[in-house]
Amino acid sequence: MRLTRRRFLVLGGAAGLTGGAALVSGTANPRGAETPAAAPATGPYVTMPELRPPAMSARRGGVPEKGLLFVGPFRGTAHADGLIVDDEGEPVWMRPSQLTITDLRVQEYEGRPVLTYWEGERRTGGYGWGNGIILDTSYRKIAEVRAGGGAGVHVDLHEFRLTDRGTALIVAYPLVRADMRAVGGPRDGHVFDNRVQEIDIRTGRVLFDWSALEHIDIAETVTPLADNADGTDGKPFDPVHVNSVEADGDALLLSARNTSALYRIDRRTGRIRWRLGGTHGDFELGEGVEFHWQHDARRRPDGTITLFDNAITEKETGSSRGIALKVDERAGTADLVWEYTDDVTFAHYMANMQILPGGNVLLGYGSTASVIEYTPGGDVVYELKTGQSSYRAYRHAWTGRPETPPLVASRPVSGGMRLYASWNGATEVAAWRFLTGPSASRLSPATTVRRSGFETSAKVDRAASAVAVALDAHGAELGRSAPLSTRDGANTAV
Repeated sequence: MRLTRRRFLVLGGAAGLTGGAALVSGTANPRGAETPAAAPATGPYVTMPELRPPAMSARRGGVPEKGLLFVGPFRGTAHADGLIVDDEGEPVWMRPSQLTITDLRVQEYEGRPVLTYWEGERRTGGYGWGNGIILDTSYRKIAEVRAGGGAGVHVDLHEFRLTDRGTALIVAYPLVRADMRAVGGPRDGHVFDNRVQEIDIRTGRVLFDWSALEHIDIAETVTPLADNADGTDGKPFDPVHVNSVEADGDALLLSARNTSALYRIDRRTGRIRWRLGGTHGDFELGEGVEFHWQHDARRRPDGTITLFDNAITEKETGSSRGIALKVDERAGTADLVWEYTDDVTFAHYMANMQILPGGNVLLGYGSTASVIEYTPGGDVVYELKTGQSSYRAYRHAWTGRPETPPLVASRPVSGGMRLYASWNGATEVAAWRFLTGPSASRLSPATTVRRSGFETSAKVDRAASAVAVALDAHGAELGRSAPLSTRDGANTAV
């Protein structure tokens, strides 16, 4: 079915958008638990004062699909933290980093769900030097993927895609020399090549290594030279800018932002089988197909290709959109199947598109710091403002149980003390039970409160020792903190 372009009002007083309700996991009442009011915390947190989550806001216009949201908001221009949040924008897991984290998401490795992301140095020019990280459901690192190919070849921030054969698809941006006269640059110019590699995760062996500049002529670029990127020494030019790689049977599907084109690459020989879009495209484009500066090209099970079209026109006006295309290789045609746009939000760079299990469509608007979820029919049901830009955004089902125990902290207050509890990454906590007593060996329940966010607190009578116990929705214990000495306002484990 083809969906026509629709107009949605989602910003500034949009009809039907209201404040979201809390997730079930944050409001469930465990059997037998008391449920007095608990005081939420918004950070900085007493239990983890080093964490500084960005301020987020969420609005609903319907029922979003189940799952948590996975983002990597930037702090300034160089650093970004990994962040899992609930539908209220309240953190569930935070991975603070003095580097940059991008592409945080759930994938599958060796038949099990894992958490993956890229971490490294964000370099001038919109690329990165780093590695791909794989964590298990306890947030323990089980693999780290590095690029091959010698000095100057590092895993780039744009893609870290696992395959069903135990490999990872990555991109690298090595600096090379090339003839740039076709685009008005020097004969021996400084340019970024794009290396696409498939790497065996267990052994680190490079199984496939493809150079964009060996197959794509610099003249295909649609990016003009700039004062800070003219190909002279210290000002490298980026003619291709691969930003996504997808396994596509015996081929790979690539998105190249700076040629405004998709490429299907033979997985054995590296030969380009076809180009879609750009200045050298092999397909006749149907009405509404033309795209520019796109990201996140994916082959879907039904054979369609989806992508995030950052700019619909060359003038970069209007809104960005998510689109699905039917590509007929024999006929040489590409037709628009459907598109999603609110006719308002524009992503100048970054961004992605995700088809959710129930059919909803999630668009991460990258530089615009917005995540919008649409129904299959095109209605906006959810919007999250992330505070800072996030390269990509996803919604996933995820169950995390950290190896480390919960944390508890205390602060003296009039007539007693306030206890605080958190457990970074624990997704099944529905309530907290605080135990207090004269010593760590003589504790009894003081109160039980519903989980009210990343950190939950409750006022109790003053006592010398305290423990926080995490409970699931049925009242079963998930974990408990080390005993805490609270004497004289102390906040130390004993």
